[in-house]
Amino acid sequence: MFENSIIDVWLGFGPTVHILLAGVFGLAIGSFLNVVIVRLPKLLAHRYEAIDSPPPPNLIRPRSRCVQCEHPIAWYDNLPLISWMVLRGRCRACQQPIGVRYPIVEAITAVVWMVVVWQLGPTWPALMGLIFSSYLIAATAIDFEHQILPDSLTLSILWLGLITNATFSAFATPTEAIYGAAAGYASLWLVFHGFYWLTGKEGLGFGDLKLLAGLGAWVGWALLPFILFLGSVLGTLAALFMMLKYKQSKDVPIAFGPYLAIAGWIALLWGESVMQWLFPI
Repeated sequence: MFENSIIDVWLGFGPTVHILLAGVFGLAIGSFLNVVIVRLPKLLAHRYEAIDSPPPPNLIRPRSRCVQCEHPIAWYDNLPLISWMVLRGRCRACQQPIGVRYPIVEAITAVVWMVVVWQLGPTWPALMGLIFSSYLIAATAIDFEHQILPDSLTLSILWLGLITNATFSAFATPTEAIYGAAAGYASLWLVFHGFYWLTGKEGLGFGDLKLLAGLGAWVGWALLPFILFLGSVLGTLAALFMMLKYKQSKDVPIAFGPYLAIAGWIALLWGESVMQWLFPI
């Protein structure tokens, strides 16, 4: 009874309130994602590279500290977006710059959450879509900075996609989700080995394979060509921009995961409409 009353109150709000609340909660989640982006690669390095040092902080404890002076950050200096602007992007204790990535991740997460709720409404599939989007944001930022896609993120995306579609059939049928996961991994596996056979180089990381498998588990196999096409276009444009703007050599590898993630997120919300527009039959 109590749970039903909460749901009734939530559904009683209008769409505008739902979207605004999604933005507020998205800011808070974005703040936590910054912790994941900073700490998860350090945890993985300590675990798998046998680094002879004390273990780094986990994702929960200790509380956030300045990366330069290790000064604990008070709650009023840790408000999403607001604190960064009030402090003018500097630590209150040591006055060293605070990376602009922090407010960017918070703002992107808020906008993404608002768009998901705007598209899917106050529904259980929307809640799963918010979780999916949050995982993608963390994976994208880590891949941009470290060119790795941790299994703890990509495999979570895979299993959450299978469970979501097995439970709700929200974005694909269970059968389409299973085939999507298999086809996503197999397609890039063939690309990986074909490129290696032709050039002797590894053109992709196995994290990309697992990420596409996860995306396939969410949207099904039919949208995988759309994701691969859009991700490749976005990656190519990014590479051209880096070459023209920063004179980066064409031999410098770029992370492909972020562009797959962006394409997968678009496919989740609008992929079916795009495919119906392209192939009306």
